[in-house]
Amino acid sequence: AGLVVHPGVGNFSGTLLNGLLYYLRDQGDAVSPYLVHRIDKDTSGLLLVAKNEEAQVMLAKQFFDHTIERKYRALVWGDFNEENGTIDGNLERSPKDRRIMTVTTPDRGKHAVTHWRVIERFGYVTLIECVLETGRTHQIRAHMRHIGHPLFNDAAYGGNEILKGTTFSKYKQFVTNCFDVLPRQALHAMILGFEHPTTHQHLHFESPIPADMEAALNKWRNYAQHAIKDYCE
Repeated sequence: AGLVVHPGVGNFSGTLLNGLLYYLRDQGDAVSPYLVHRIDKDTSGLLLVAKNEEAQVMLAKQFFDHTIERKYRALVWGDFNEENGTIDGNLERSPKDRRIMTVTTPDRGKHAVTHWRVIERFGYVTLIECVLETGRTHQIRAHMRHIGHPLFNDAAYGGNEILKGTTFSKYKQFVTNCFDVLPRQALHAMILGFEHPTTHQHLHFESPIPADMEAALNKWRNYAQHAIKDYCE
């Protein structure tokens, strides 16, 4: 989290691509990093990069054909009535803020589908798994806000405000402490599976939830347990 994937306006150095170019500097002209997909700067987790153009083309086709396995963990505001569901909504740049995406009508934007299921409930927030059928910019973040469940501490999509819970100052301080230990949107690219472009072997990778997100989850676990205990007493 915090690492920009490739150079752009305001980020000409210190990106993942800069680091890979340096890492591969002694492997000759035949080897160079080619981005297959991207994740947001403040999203942690797995990212696939090809080492030559041929591999990039073959891997990109897997993304296009939706045969890539991608699973995310996200902590979102609110509780769900169901255990799982699907969000099917075209995405386009928001006319009010070009930095974010918004769900639009079926005749506009790009087709986007996100499948989700509940992993763990904490009352005011919920840990979910998201499976991407498509890979659009800010897809999970925009889709979850669209159904009323913004990602926890996602400033761009309103998740950095207290959206669920009580008005007690003790609760407000608790949420602020959670924001402090997780100063970014609570989104982690946890699982990535694909067919190797040369050997055609199926590869599966899993990245554990990072320390900052795990710390916030543990705070909510403790809070939920104490809330249940106080209710029972």
